[in-house]
Amino acid sequence: MKHNRHSAAAHIADPAQSGGAPDIAVVVDVANVMGSRPDGWWRDRRAAATQLLTAFDALIGTEPAGPDGRHRRITRMVAVLEGAARGATSPDTDGTGRLPVQVVSAPRDGDSTIVAQAEALAGTAVLVVTADRGLRARLPNTAMVAGPDWLNWLIGR
Repeated sequence: MKHNRHSAAAHIADPAQSGGAPDIAVVVDVANVMGSRPDGWWRDRRAAATQLLTAFDALIGTEPAGPDGRHRRITRMVAVLEGAARGATSPDTDGTGRLPVQVVSAPRDGDSTIVAQAEALAGTAVLVVTADRGLRARLPNTAMVAGPDWLNWLIGR
């Protein structure tokens, strides 16, 4: 089922009203998210990844409901790129002091880089976005997982 931006917005808490939702870092398997919608991404993977990074940037500081229904404030987005998507860029900061999406280019396979990023965030609540079952099995036990539909819903894709 495809959700529109309006339905997703209803699940993002207003930070001024939330009373301080717990922080979370989101690590994204960009190839997996990109491939979850047949929108022509295969014609120019780098451009498609850049478009996703721009959409991800708007989520930093928001407080969406996670896959468990609890609202958390996204304080960091880490996007792992592999293959032809390497070289995609994240928007610069917008003058608010907010950090842009951190882009990590996988030197070999994206899965190992995603696991390393999740492990490096030990001590921080982490949500990894992927549908890859093999990758999910390799993640730290403390990492939460959401499928690409969750993130696509939040960005109106």
